[in-house]
Amino acid sequence: MTVGLEAHLRARRADGAKLLVPYVSGGLRGWTDVLLAFADAGADAIEIGIPFSDPAMDGPTSQEASQRALDVGATPQSILSELRDLEAGVPLVAMTYANLAHKAGWERFATDLARGGISGAILPDLPLEESGAWEAAAADAGVDTVLLAAPVSPDDRLRRICQRSRGFVYGVTVMGVTGARSEMTTAAAVLGDRLKAATDLPVLMGFGVSSPDHAVELSRHADGVIIASALMRRFLDGEKPNEVADLVAEIRAALDAT
Repeated sequence: MTVGLEAHLRARRADGAKLLVPYVSGGLRGWTDVLLAFADAGADAIEIGIPFSDPAMDGPTSQEASQRALDVGATPQSILSELRDLEAGVPLVAMTYANLAHKAGWERFATDLARGGISGAILPDLPLEESGAWEAAAADAGVDTVLLAAPVSPDDRLRRICQRSRGFVYGVTVMGVTGARSEMTTAAAVLGDRLKAATDLPVLMGFGVSSPDHAVELSRHADGVIIASALMRRFLDGEKPNEVADLVAEIRAALDAT
């Protein structure tokens, strides 16, 4: 059964929780076991990467994960098929590139996501000015379109992003591609504060979050965090699903202690 993204995150926030959304690359061998381990470790939602051959916003780790998944034959259809019989108990958010959705057709792609139990979608390379048709198709299918906001976004654009985003607003901590980083920038905190002032939607910060300290620091300026590359690096290096999820559990514990 599909769990509604925005309603779930709002309810968790109302209960006083800081939100935690880990990422897993769909299509890798054992990826659904990782997804379930993330849910057991305390994830509030889980982002699922649907691999694409030219992932422009992905850093080296996410690119490697996508390529490995493509090499073993992963497709959007195969990934969504695996999800149909999965009960994670938390909302699932697809992250992929506009080319895949456009090739399938906005309506068909949105419907396929919903049938796979997906309740949110992120198309990071689809400009705000060109996303209206996708947003409408996704809304009709019951899929929340999550929009990204960057540190350099001017106030008027930030307001438009917040007005049109659904599920949550994704604050990008740095200009650049995804990837674990040693420290968070001042710009990330500033963006979190700006987003919180502009919207009542849940605000989550991502790109570079790789430790409990990062998560706690950013959660002071936002409602929670998204963590991706640090987890995928563990998975690609051969750690078992429960070992990969240990980092999720550590971050969950740190956030709950704040």
